[in-house]
Amino acid sequence: MVQFDAYLVCENGHGVNASFYRRSEFNRNFCSYCGAKTLKSCPSCNADIRGEYHVPNVYIVGDSMVPDICDNCGTDFPWRSKKKKIAEQTTKADKNDELLLDSLIDRFHLVAKQLRERHDDRDTLDIADEYDTQDMLHALLKVYYDDIEWNPSYAGGSSRSDFLLKEQKIIIEVKKTRSGLKSKQVGEQLIIDIARYKTHPDCKTLYCFVYDPEGYISNPRGIENDLNKTDGDLKVKVKIIPKGH
Repeated sequence: MVQFDAYLVCENGHGVNASFYRRSEFNRNFCSYCGAKTLKSCPSCNADIRGEYHVPNVYIVGDSMVPDICDNCGTDFPWRSKKKKIAEQTTKADKNDELLLDSLIDRFHLVAKQLRERHDDRDTLDIADEYDTQDMLHALLKVYYDDIEWNPSYAGGSSRSDFLLKEQKIIIEVKKTRSGLKSKQVGEQLIIDIARYKTHPDCKTLYCFVYDPEGYISNPRGIENDLNKTDGDLKVKVKIIPKGH
């Protein structure tokens, strides 16, 4: 009997498991790349999202492409609507900078993995430490921003941030976890960063990106929920990627 399986997809459009029923051991409640919730049914009509095409005694290599539209009711899936919003923002004078930054950070780990798979095993950038993380993010920021200040000093040169988007009044702090920088240390550093930038004249939003490919942070959503807030005139956004280890 030939039939389609259901596709488990996160709200940001990352394919998690193209065979929800047949390979249920790969099902996850949250996306391991961006941490978004996963769904296997259309939010509008509740029909299964079309996944892998199963043929008896035939093994198909690779997952099916994630669909953008429900084939049962014709409604856009959430990730297609988000893609449209991001595309619209890139041409607007009053961009939604948080949406654009979220879109870059959500795909950071996917880009990092893709760079390891170069043709003929050519040299590439492997994200080994915080400096590599900064270099990668700097390149990705160039997609949306022209004026990016690198490591501007503050407080008499004793403190340094990673990126300043001066026109948008956004400072982006970048951290990469390691054996000596886990949940406790990251949380402590972020609290210090937040207190430091409350009085920064060019900072209305502090965006803290924590890259955790090895899964040193055991409760990433807990740290995000505790620190994502508006503190006086300063808006704080903490994003830990990937999640779901």
